Amino acid sequence: MDTKALRQKILDLAIRGKLVPQDPNDEPAEVLLERIREQKQQMLKEGKLKKKDIKNDTIIFKGEDNLHYEKFQDGTVKCIEDEIPFEVPEGWAWSRLVSLTAIITKGASPKWQGVDYTSSGTMFITSENVGVETLLLESPKFLSEKINKIQPRSILETHDILTNIVGASIGRTCEYTLVDSANTNQAVAIIRLIAVDMVSYVVKCLNSDYCVNLMFANQVNVARANLSLSSLANFLIPIPPLKEMYRIIAHLDCSLRHISGIQSSEDELRQLILFTKTKILDLAIRGQLVPQNPDDEPASVLLERIRTEKEELIKQGKIKRDKKKSVIFKGDDNSYYERVGDIISNIDDEIPFEVPQNWEWSRLQTICYPITDGTHKTPTYSDSGYIFLSAKNITTGKINWNDIMYIPKSLHDELYSRVSPKMNDILLAKNGTTGVAAIVDRECEFDIYVTLALLRVINNNISSQYLLKIIASNTIQDYFKSSLKGIGVPNLHLEHIRTTLIPIPPINEQNKIVEKIYQYYSLLDSIVQNIE
Repeated sequence: MDTKALRQKILDLAIRGKLVPQDPNDEPAEVLLERIREQKQQMLKEGKLKKKDIKNDTIIFKGEDNLHYEKFQDGTVKCIEDEIPFEVPEGWAWSRLVSLTAIITKGASPKWQGVDYTSSGTMFITSENVGVETLLLESPKFLSEKINKIQPRSILETHDILTNIVGASIGRTCEYTLVDSANTNQAVAIIRLIAVDMVSYVVKCLNSDYCVNLMFANQVNVARANLSLSSLANFLIPIPPLKEMYRIIAHLDCSLRHISGIQSSEDELRQLILFTKTKILDLAIRGQLVPQNPDDEPASVLLERIRTEKEELIKQGKIKRDKKKSVIFKGDDNSYYERVGDIISNIDDEIPFEVPQNWEWSRLQTICYPITDGTHKTPTYSDSGYIFLSAKNITTGKINWNDIMYIPKSLHDELYSRVSPKMNDILLAKNGTTGVAAIVDRECEFDIYVTLALLRVINNNISSQYLLKIIASNTIQDYFKSSLKGIGVPNLHLEHIRTTLIPIPPINEQNKIVEKIYQYYSLLDSIVQNIE
C-alpha cells in the first residue's frame, strides 16, 4: 500500500471540503476572517503589530457574477478567478496566508566565527528539525546565551508554524509545540497565526500536495533552491468554518494515525522479511537449509578435481601458478589445518562454524580463476562504444545496465585483453557499496573499473549462483567489513578477497541450496509487492 499517496489523498479531500459533511448552521468562514482582521487592527493600536505587518492584507470575496475578487489596502479590487485552484463548499472562503498571520519571517544564524553548539542554553532549530507535522528533536542543538544574538522576530513561540524554505527539504511544515522559546535559522520560515485554533489545520494544508507543489513552483534556483517569504505569504489558503475545521482536524488526526500505523506495520514487515532472508542464507552456508545426501560426491573430491583442472590450465599457459596455493583439511585431532607450500598451520581460529561431514572449507582463490580487478586508470568516456561498469552499477545486487558509461574501442581492446568478464562471472564491489556482488547475466563485451573485482569459478565444479548467495551472507560480509583498509573511503583489497573462507558443499547440494533460496526469496518478495 502506498501510504504516502493515501495520506495526500486524504489531505486533498480535507482542504477541498470533501472529508467531512458541511453543517449549514456553522458560522461561515467569512465571519472568522473578519474577526482576524479586527484582531489585527487591535494589535496595531496596541503596538503589537506595525503598519508594514498588515500592508499586504487583502479580502477575497465572491461577486454577484459568482467570480472571485480581491480587495487591497488601497481600496482597489481585482478579479482573481484565474488564481483560484479549485472550488470550495458554501460557507468556506479563500484567504492569502499573510492575512491570517501576525508575522511571516525567517530566522537568522548567529555570526559563528568558530562558535560551536553547546549542550545547553537556547535551543537552535534548523531545517533538520522540521519534519512533516512533526518537530524532530532527537539531536537538538543549543547556543550559549553569550553568543546567541537572537533577533526579536526570530524567537519562536509555542504554536508557531515552521516551514522549510531552503534546500531539498522545502515544504516540510510542523508546529512548534515546546513551551520554551528557541531560535531558528534562515532556512526556516516562521508563520505566526492570529487565530491559534487554526494552527493544526494550516499545518496540514501546507503539507498537502496543493501547497507543496506551490512551494516547488515558486522556488528560486540560485546557489541553493529557496522559497521567498513574499511567495509564501501570497499562498491562497482554503478556509472552512471554524467548527468544520475542528471536525476536519479530528478526522484527519484519526485517519493519519491509522496510516502511520499501517506504515509502521509495513516497515516492521519489511525488516522481518530482510531478517528472514538473512536467516535463510545463514542456514544455507551451515548446511541446514536442505538435507544432506550421503550418496552425493563429497566436496573433497570436487576440490581435488578443481586442483587437477588448474594444474592443466597452468600447463597450457592459460593461468599462472598460485604461489600461495592453499589446501585446507581436518587433522586426526579434529582441528583444521592449511597447507601453503611446505608450511602447515592450524587455522581453527579462522573457521567460523562447523559444516556437515561431506562439506569442506576452501579459500576463494582455490575455487576460482586468478582473482583480479578492473583498470586502475580513470578512463576517457565516450558517447558510445563499449560498456564500462563500476561499483555504482551493482549497488542493488544486480547489474544496472541502464545507467552506464562507454569507452572507445581502442581503450576496450587494451582493457579486455587483461580482464574479460563473461556470462555467469561475479562482480564484487571493492569500495563504495563494499561487498555487494552481482552476477553477469548477459552476453556482451564490457570492461570494469578498479572498484570491481572479477570472480570466475573453475568450470562447473562450483555453482556461480551458490557463490553469489554465500557472498551475501552475514558471515562473508562481516569478514569483508573487518578487512577494509584505507582512510576516507575504505577499500577491500584483492588479498582479502582471495583469502576469504568459503564453505563448499557437494555440487548437487549447491544446486539444491540455490533452488531453495530462490524459492523462499520469491515468496518473500511477493509479500513485499503485495504491501506496496
